[in-house]
Amino acid sequence: MKTFEYTIKDELGIHARPAGMLAKTAKALDSEISITKGEKTVGAVKLMALMGLGVKCGDTITVTINGGDEDASEKAMKQFFESNL
Repeated sequence: MKTFEYTIKDELGIHARPAGMLAKTAKALDSEISITKGEKTVGAVKLMALMGLGVKCGDTITVTINGGDEDASEKAMKQFFESNL
């Protein structure tokens, strides 16, 4: 299992478009990805659950990668967040 934290830089936070792109990216990976904000943790492939976290600009989330090729999945997720959020 691998984890990393990321602080959201997008001024709108995780809204519909980036949440959809995040879910699509997570589905393509070999690992199970989850996103945690505060006490809530959701699967990264669940679009409505991602939007339900209410992640705003400046919020720090924790990304957890479990199973499969964790190194490649972690790299892909870090790249996704840097490029899109």
